[in-house]
Amino acid sequence: MHRWPLLDLLADYVRRAPDELSTINRFREFVMAHERCFERDLWVGHVTGSAWVVNAARDRVLLTHHRKLGRWLQLGGHSDGNPDALQVALAEAREESGLAVAPLSGHVFDLDIHEIPARCADPAHFHYDVRFALQVMGGESFRVSRESLDLAWVPIERLEDYTDEVSMLRMARKWPGFLERLTP
Repeated sequence: MHRWPLLDLLADYVRRAPDELSTINRFREFVMAHERCFERDLWVGHVTGSAWVVNAARDRVLLTHHRKLGRWLQLGGHSDGNPDALQVALAEAREESGLAVAPLSGHVFDLDIHEIPARCADPAHFHYDVRFALQVMGGESFRVSRESLDLAWVPIERLEDYTDEVSMLRMARKWPGFLERLTP
């Protein structure tokens, strides 16, 4: 089944983030219930992949001022049928920034389920967002895509100056512990 790799990532994540069991269970139930969970025209919701992109020093994160939502967020987007959430996150980060990026880990950094408001012909729906920590490889000069109003390298300690999004601030709080687990 094409959903097994994602379910395996969720099983790994529950071992590393047992305090997020409610979200993980809701995410898992959604994936199990919907064979087409990776398709953007599944209007009950769909899986998306996002990137917490950090600079080489790992003290700044790249944010997009999202054109449609009008908020500062992490890079990311629709799976469009791709069941490999990490590959989706990598592709979205590259497309939205023009930067070369690589995963810091194959483990999920964060999970989030959030409602996307109705817009044009699209009804309100949920994004089941799988988030990975990525690091820029090489230069940090980005290119702003059509999906963004702007991009900015933001010191992680000052993230609240850009956003009050609960999930963004949660990722900032998680970041130091995630970094500790990366160090041998």
